[in-house]
Amino acid sequence: MCEGRKHKECVAMRLKPQQTRYVATKIGIDLANAPFITLPKGREAVVEACKKVIDENLAKEQALDEKVKKIIEENYDEIEFQHADERQLFFMIKKKMAPEHGVIMNYDDRYNDLAHLILDELYENYLAEYDVNENQVKNVIFKAFKAFADAYEAIDDIVYEKIRSMQKEVIVGSQEYELLYERLYQEELAKRGML
Repeated sequence: MCEGRKHKECVAMRLKPQQTRYVATKIGIDLANAPFITLPKGREAVVEACKKVIDENLAKEQALDEKVKKIIEENYDEIEFQHADERQLFFMIKKKMAPEHGVIMNYDDRYNDLAHLILDELYENYLAEYDVNENQVKNVIFKAFKAFADAYEAIDDIVYEKIRSMQKEVIVGSQEYELLYERLYQEELAKRGML
């Protein structure tokens, strides 16, 4: 539930649909650069497989978010009467419902689970070959998630400052802002070798 300018607590945790390709690309790059892994069908096939797994996981979370929003909407009058904090209530309901919807709320645990799912996908489709313990390969994938999450926060700050310091004022949340943000974001990812 992070609108406009991203809040620190949302940045490292929540992937947006347009970011899944960036994460998948980072994983593909890191796997291609690992000396103990070969990618028989090439890096792009690995990126596509990673993106598919990440998108499926994100879709589960989005479906859960919609259910939580519906619960809040159905109980809006009571929430208003009690002067409850909607954001906090959203998180509490989501946390309670997450296990039954297959959503892992702790992001390190989620990245670990996704690394395992991605490794299974790569292995089953002959996209990665390795002669080391699968945990070593899984760690490459997990570290790519963490590196992306860590870089995202820094990139977000840089992009926000660049937009804020422009001669022309760009309104946060506007289409112009979103397009500008995306372009600058991609530039920063490219500078870091993540594209």
